[in-house]
Amino acid sequence: MTLTKEERTKGKEAWQRIGGLSAPSKMPCFSYSIPAKRCQIGGKLFKVKGSVCAFCYALKGRYLFPNVQNALERRFASLASENWVSDMVCAISANEKSGFFRWHDSGDLQGVWHLRKLCQVAEALPQIRFWLPTREYSFVSDYVKEGGKIPANLTVRLSGYMLEGVAPEGLASRLGVCASSVSSANWNCPSSKQGNKCQACRLCWDNTKTVTYKKH
Repeated sequence: MTLTKEERTKGKEAWQRIGGLSAPSKMPCFSYSIPAKRCQIGGKLFKVKGSVCAFCYALKGRYLFPNVQNALERRFASLASENWVSDMVCAISANEKSGFFRWHDSGDLQGVWHLRKLCQVAEALPQIRFWLPTREYSFVSDYVKEGGKIPANLTVRLSGYMLEGVAPEGLASRLGVCASSVSSANWNCPSSKQGNKCQACRLCWDNTKTVTYKKH
Protein backbone atom coordinates (compact mmCIF):
# COMPACT_ATOMS: atom_id res chain seq x y z
CA MET A 1 0.00 0.00 0.00
CA THR A 2 1.40 3.38 -1.06
CA LEU A 3 0.86 6.18 1.42
CA THR A 4 -0.02 9.69 0.41
CA LYS A 5 2.19 12.59 1.45
CA GLU A 6 -0.41 13.58 4.03
CA GLU A 7 -0.50 10.04 5.48
CA ARG A 8 3.31 9.94 5.70
CA THR A 9 3.35 13.30 7.48
CA LYS A 10 0.66 12.22 9.95
CA GLY A 11 2.56 8.97 10.56
CA LYS A 12 5.75 10.87 11.40
CA GLU A 13 3.91 13.21 13.75
CA ALA A 14 2.18 10.31 15.50
CA TRP A 15 5.52 8.49 15.79
CA GLN A 16 6.94 11.46 17.66
CA ARG A 17 3.97 11.71 20.02
CA ILE A 18 4.07 8.04 21.06
CA GLY A 19 7.85 8.13 21.47
CA GLY A 20 8.50 5.92 18.45
CA LEU A 21 8.41 2.17 17.88
CA SER A 22 11.24 -0.29 18.47
CA ALA A 23 12.76 -2.72 15.98
CA PRO A 24 14.27 -5.74 17.80
CA SER A 25 16.74 -7.59 15.56
CA LYS A 26 15.01 -10.91 16.28
CA MET A 27 11.57 -9.75 15.20
CA PRO A 28 10.14 -9.71 11.67
CA CYS A 29 8.25 -6.53 12.54
CA PHE A 30 8.14 -3.43 14.67
CA SER A 31 7.48 -3.65 18.38
CA TYR A 32 6.65 -1.29 21.21
CA SER A 33 8.56 -1.04 24.47
CA ILE A 34 8.36 0.70 27.82
CA PRO A 35 10.76 0.44 30.79
CA ALA A 36 11.13 -3.06 32.26
CA LYS A 37 11.65 -1.42 35.64
CA ARG A 38 7.99 -0.38 35.42
CA CYS A 39 6.82 -4.01 35.34
CA GLN A 40 4.64 -4.81 38.34
CA ILE A 41 4.73 -8.62 38.54
CA GLY A 42 8.10 -8.64 36.75
CA GLY A 43 9.54 -6.27 39.34
CA LYS A 44 8.72 -8.80 42.05
CA LEU A 45 9.88 -11.81 40.04
CA PHE A 46 13.19 -10.10 39.28
CA LYS A 47 14.14 -10.80 42.91
CA VAL A 48 13.07 -14.47 42.78
CA LYS A 49 15.81 -17.00 42.03
CA GLY A 50 14.88 -19.27 39.15
CA SER A 51 12.25 -16.94 37.73
CA VAL A 52 12.30 -15.90 34.09
CA CYS A 53 12.44 -12.25 35.14
CA ALA A 54 15.58 -12.81 37.21
CA PHE A 55 17.40 -13.03 33.87
CA CYS A 56 15.52 -10.16 32.19
CA TYR A 57 17.38 -9.01 29.06
CA ALA A 58 15.62 -5.64 29.22
CA LEU A 59 17.34 -4.79 32.51
CA LYS A 60 20.87 -5.08 31.15
CA GLY A 61 23.01 -4.41 28.10
CA ARG A 62 21.96 -1.72 25.65
CA TYR A 63 18.63 -1.24 27.44
CA LEU A 64 20.56 0.54 30.20
CA PHE A 65 22.05 3.18 27.90
CA PRO A 66 20.75 6.64 28.94
CA ASN A 67 19.36 7.38 25.47
CA VAL A 68 17.45 4.08 25.44
CA GLN A 69 16.09 4.61 28.96
CA ASN A 70 15.01 8.14 28.03
CA ALA A 71 13.17 6.82 24.96
CA LEU A 72 11.45 4.12 27.02
CA GLU A 73 10.33 6.68 29.60
CA ARG A 74 8.95 8.96 26.88
CA ARG A 75 6.86 6.07 25.57
CA PHE A 76 5.69 5.26 29.08
CA ALA A 77 4.64 8.87 29.67
CA SER A 78 2.78 9.00 26.36
CA LEU A 79 0.46 6.17 27.46
CA ALA A 80 -1.56 8.67 29.49
CA SER A 81 -2.46 10.70 26.40
CA GLU A 82 -6.13 10.61 25.43
CA ASN A 83 -4.94 10.44 21.81
CA TRP A 84 -2.54 7.52 22.37
CA VAL A 85 -4.75 4.94 20.61
CA SER A 86 -5.29 7.04 17.49
CA ASP A 87 -1.62 8.04 17.40
CA MET A 88 -0.51 4.41 17.74
CA VAL A 89 -2.89 3.34 14.98
CA CYS A 90 -1.50 6.06 12.73
CA ALA A 91 2.15 5.22 13.51
CA ILE A 92 1.69 1.50 12.92
CA SER A 93 -0.31 2.06 9.73
CA ALA A 94 2.40 4.29 8.31
CA ASN A 95 5.34 2.05 9.20
CA GLU A 96 4.44 -1.62 9.62
CA LYS A 97 4.57 -3.46 6.29
CA SER A 98 4.93 -7.07 7.47
CA GLY A 99 1.36 -7.51 8.72
CA PHE A 100 2.62 -8.36 12.23
CA PHE A 101 3.35 -6.41 15.42
CA ARG A 102 4.61 -7.22 18.91
CA TRP A 103 3.66 -5.43 22.11
CA HIS A 104 6.38 -4.98 24.74
CA ASP A 105 9.80 -6.33 23.86
CA SER A 106 10.47 -4.48 27.11
CA GLY A 107 7.93 -3.82 29.84
CA ASP A 108 4.41 -5.13 30.44
CA LEU A 109 0.81 -4.11 31.01
CA GLN A 110 0.23 -1.36 33.57
CA GLY A 111 -3.43 -2.03 34.22
CA VAL A 112 -6.75 -3.06 32.69
CA TRP A 113 -6.91 0.39 31.09
CA HIS A 114 -3.66 -0.37 29.27
CA LEU A 115 -4.93 -3.68 27.88
CA ARG A 116 -8.12 -1.95 26.77
CA LYS A 117 -6.05 0.53 24.74
CA LEU A 118 -4.09 -2.28 23.06
CA CYS A 119 -7.34 -4.00 22.14
CA GLN A 120 -8.65 -0.77 20.65
CA VAL A 121 -5.52 -0.48 18.50
CA ALA A 122 -5.96 -4.06 17.29
CA GLU A 123 -9.63 -3.47 16.49
CA ALA A 124 -8.69 -0.46 14.38
CA LEU A 125 -6.05 -2.43 12.44
CA PRO A 126 -7.63 -5.78 11.48
CA GLN A 127 -5.00 -6.27 8.78
CA ILE A 128 -2.23 -6.48 11.43
CA ARG A 129 -1.64 -9.57 13.58
CA PHE A 130 -0.67 -8.51 17.12
CA TRP A 131 1.11 -10.50 19.84
CA LEU A 132 1.07 -9.51 23.52
CA PRO A 133 3.14 -11.59 25.97
CA THR A 134 2.29 -10.74 29.58
CA ARG A 135 2.79 -11.90 33.15
CA GLU A 136 0.06 -9.60 34.41
CA TYR A 137 -2.57 -12.34 34.58
CA SER A 138 -4.89 -10.36 36.86
CA PHE A 139 -5.21 -7.49 34.39
CA VAL A 140 -6.25 -9.88 31.62
CA SER A 141 -8.64 -11.68 33.98
CA ASP A 142 -10.24 -8.44 35.19
CA TYR A 143 -10.58 -7.17 31.63
CA VAL A 144 -12.45 -10.32 30.61
CA LYS A 145 -14.60 -10.28 33.77
CA GLU A 146 -15.62 -6.71 32.98
CA GLY A 147 -16.88 -7.87 29.59
CA GLY A 148 -13.83 -6.84 27.58
CA LYS A 149 -13.29 -8.65 24.28
CA ILE A 150 -9.93 -9.75 22.93
CA PRO A 151 -9.88 -8.98 19.19
CA ALA A 152 -9.36 -12.00 16.93
CA ASN A 153 -6.16 -10.45 15.55
CA LEU A 154 -4.59 -10.02 19.01
CA THR A 155 -2.85 -13.04 20.54
CA VAL A 156 -2.57 -12.50 24.29
CA ARG A 157 -0.08 -15.01 25.67
CA LEU A 158 0.21 -15.51 29.46
CA SER A 159 3.91 -16.07 30.13
CA GLY A 160 5.05 -18.58 32.75
CA TYR A 161 6.85 -17.19 35.79
CA MET A 162 9.59 -19.77 36.38
CA LEU A 163 12.36 -21.31 34.32
CA GLU A 164 11.41 -24.95 33.70
CA GLY A 165 7.96 -24.10 35.02
CA VAL A 166 4.70 -25.09 33.38
CA ALA A 167 2.81 -22.77 31.09
CA PRO A 168 -0.38 -21.33 32.68
CA GLU A 169 -2.54 -23.16 30.15
CA GLY A 170 -5.52 -23.72 32.46
CA LEU A 171 -5.98 -20.05 33.25
CA ALA A 172 -5.26 -19.08 29.65
CA SER A 173 -7.95 -21.46 28.43
CA ARG A 174 -10.54 -20.07 30.87
CA LEU A 175 -9.76 -16.54 29.70
CA GLY A 176 -9.77 -17.47 26.03
CA VAL A 177 -6.10 -16.58 25.49
CA CYS A 178 -2.81 -18.48 25.03
CA ALA A 179 0.24 -19.36 27.15
CA SER A 180 4.01 -19.82 27.04
CA SER A 181 6.85 -21.20 29.16
CA VAL A 182 10.65 -21.49 29.17
CA SER A 183 12.42 -24.84 29.21
CA SER A 184 15.75 -26.48 28.39
CA ALA A 185 13.87 -29.36 26.76
CA ASN A 186 10.74 -29.89 24.66
CA TRP A 187 10.75 -26.32 23.35
CA ASN A 188 9.04 -25.50 20.08
CA CYS A 189 10.33 -21.97 19.38
CA PRO A 190 12.84 -22.48 16.52
CA SER A 191 14.80 -19.23 16.93
CA SER A 192 17.79 -20.88 18.68
CA LYS A 193 18.36 -22.92 15.51
CA GLN A 194 18.18 -19.96 13.17
CA GLY A 195 20.46 -17.28 14.52
CA ASN A 196 18.12 -16.21 17.33
CA LYS A 197 15.66 -14.83 14.80
CA CYS A 198 12.03 -15.56 14.00
CA GLN A 199 12.68 -15.75 10.26
CA ALA A 200 9.56 -17.35 8.72
CA CYS A 201 8.12 -18.58 12.05
CA ARG A 202 5.02 -16.84 13.40
CA LEU A 203 4.20 -19.30 16.19
CA CYS A 204 4.01 -16.53 18.81
CA TRP A 205 1.19 -14.91 16.85
CA ASP A 206 -0.68 -18.24 16.51
CA ASN A 207 -3.87 -18.18 18.56
CA THR A 208 -4.08 -21.97 18.96
CA LYS A 209 -0.78 -23.16 20.40
CA THR A 210 1.29 -22.93 23.57
CA VAL A 211 4.83 -21.75 22.85
CA THR A 212 7.78 -23.06 24.83
CA TYR A 213 10.96 -21.01 24.50
CA LYS A 214 14.40 -22.53 24.92
CA LYS A 215 16.18 -21.68 28.16
CA HIS A 216 19.40 -19.81 27.48
